[in-house]
Amino acid sequence: MTQADTGVAVTGVGLVTPGGADEHAFWAGLCAGHSVARRCDELAGLSVDFACPVDGLDLDAAVGGRSVWRMARFVKLALIAARQAVADAGLSPGDWDASRVGVVLGVGVGGVSVLVDNLRKLDGAGPEAVSPLLVPMMIPNAAAGELAIELRAQGPSLAPATACASGATAIAVARDLLTRGRCDVVVAGGSESALTPLVVAAFAKMGALSTRTGDPAGASRPFATDRDGFVIGEGAAVLVLERTADACARGGHPRALLTGVGSSTDAHHPTAPTSDGRGAQRAVEAALREAGWAPREVDHINAHGTSTPLNDAMETALISRLFPHRPSVTAPKGVVGHTLAASGAIEAVATVLTLEQGIVPPIANLDALPVGFALDCVTKEPRRQSVERAVSHSFGFGGHNVALAFQRV
Repeated sequence: MTQADTGVAVTGVGLVTPGGADEHAFWAGLCAGHSVARRCDELAGLSVDFACPVDGLDLDAAVGGRSVWRMARFVKLALIAARQAVADAGLSPGDWDASRVGVVLGVGVGGVSVLVDNLRKLDGAGPEAVSPLLVPMMIPNAAAGELAIELRAQGPSLAPATACASGATAIAVARDLLTRGRCDVVVAGGSESALTPLVVAAFAKMGALSTRTGDPAGASRPFATDRDGFVIGEGAAVLVLERTADACARGGHPRALLTGVGSSTDAHHPTAPTSDGRGAQRAVEAALREAGWAPREVDHINAHGTSTPLNDAMETALISRLFPHRPSVTAPKGVVGHTLAASGAIEAVATVLTLEQGIVPPIANLDALPVGFALDCVTKEPRRQSVERAVSHSFGFGGHNVALAFQRV
């Protein structure tokens, strides 16, 4: 089988994360293995006053142009990531058949900060103070729409919302659009920016967030014995996907192959996963079947690894049962926090980079696994490993499970 026969290829990546505003800065930060969580002035006075924001980047200047005023922060993040990815793929919107280009951008919360700001205006000054752009700035599909406008993409433009699995769902949908011949190029990923007091207070009230207010940088601890919740973050990641044969025919350079995707639903609880991970396992097994892999052929797992007691225990049960040969495991949320809908796309990029670089980044703040957690977690420093096949997990409130199977080119 030649490279061109192997289905769908990742030909470009782009991302803006708390750990770096492009793939090189992100990868360096991920491999350093240190959390970027910090206290945030806008969260002062809350029971949890820290997060992982995107720092050091003027989003308005980076986006540029007159249209920036109509975009919420999550849209700006997505647009910057998409520009990086399209440039990385060596593509130009001026050259492609726009009717054959799709956009699939997962978003969970949308422009909640815009909603809150306008609610204050309504309460303080009345309905005349409400922005006429509130609705188009707030709705979660705004990012997919703005990307389509920017890229002149006239194929399907979709905005799947599967909570924290949204970015991975977008990539899975993109693969389907390509394999079914509905698109020739799909720009896919996820974006989220919800670091507002309302959202953070709500997550804290439900007990989802770490309460280590005295040690923000030590708070996100995937799989650790003393984990106590996630650290909320923001960011965006976008991948350009093409059929491998098409990419090779135009002289493109596949960075990795997306050989299988799988989705399932726990149908169990609004926020808690099934304790044994059987629901998530169905998604992973579906991805393996589509890839044509046996579980023992998987070299590496990019775990969802939220640092919450329930998720990490469930994911450990799943990995231990399905992959008893103990592939290496990493969890980027230890460094960049939980970026909600963007996390699956950010971690997909991390998986692509692991395949390319032959390096598995360490899990931040993981000193000791709980008794009974039989995982080969990479800790302290990056591990050099030739990874041929890897699986990335994403799970979301509502019981959504998505698995992506990537293979080295």
